[in-house]
Amino acid sequence: MAIETVPSPSVPITTPLRPRFGFLTATPIIAAATVLLVLIIVMSVLAPWIAPHDPLQLKPALRLRPGNAQFLLGTDAYGRDVLSRVIYGGRISLLIGIGAAIFSVGIGLVIGLVSGFFKWVDAVMMRIMDGLMAIPSILLAIAVVSLSGATITTVMIAITIPEIPRVARLVRSVVLSAREEPYVEAAISVGSSLPKVMWRHLVPNTIAPLIVQGTYVCASAILTEAILSFLGAGINPETPTWGNIMADGRAYFQIMPSLIFWPGLLLSITILSINLIGDAARDALDPRMKQREGRK
Repeated sequence: MAIETVPSPSVPITTPLRPRFGFLTATPIIAAATVLLVLIIVMSVLAPWIAPHDPLQLKPALRLRPGNAQFLLGTDAYGRDVLSRVIYGGRISLLIGIGAAIFSVGIGLVIGLVSGFFKWVDAVMMRIMDGLMAIPSILLAIAVVSLSGATITTVMIAITIPEIPRVARLVRSVVLSAREEPYVEAAISVGSSLPKVMWRHLVPNTIAPLIVQGTYVCASAILTEAILSFLGAGINPETPTWGNIMADGRAYFQIMPSLIFWPGLLLSITILSINLIGDAARDALDPRMKQREGRK
């Protein structure tokens, strides 16, 4: 006897949260932050073509000159063009910030996925992460740079290491919640391999929080690099970074405050813009924030 069946409505196995980037222009403040950040990135990328002078060229006879037609922002204690050094300084700072964000998110994602899915790994890995988080990030970065030498690679590694535990714990919390969902249990019960379950059903749930966390890591890495350079524990002082420029100018702050003002201004604008975009991303990608707005 044939039994007539009614097809059930299709229900997606996974419900990944796909990010939408309209929040970048949601408000005038966020739009302004986005425009400023894009301009700083473009300025840094095109530095060899828009910088008026060689940022490493020494001109002792023209040291500590105020702004003029030849040197718009003046010269530093070695006669180097401040404008050119500020433009080039953004390249290193942004490179380290973006690189630290990418590596910390990538490594933290793997650690968080494995720790959240396997309890025996979680017991060991999270204690290691707790130990790293117990050490102040700036002290850990100084220790790593002191042991390995001050290069762009070592500074990026030194800044990335303290950020990995924060990303790992974030991903772990998402995985612990998502693995109890019916669609994950169904995928496991039908014999799906663990890598497939993680990639198709768990990773999509981490995209939105990782985008938000990545912006905060990027801003924190740029600031940490500036602190290391200002303290003399960062990249070679001759290399133009915003932190190095401010470190060179602090001895002449009373007679020429612009040596610190301009790199500090760009550093502040960059970090503020990234943080504002991160806040906007959190509000746009977090469903709980939308529910709260709907209740108001």
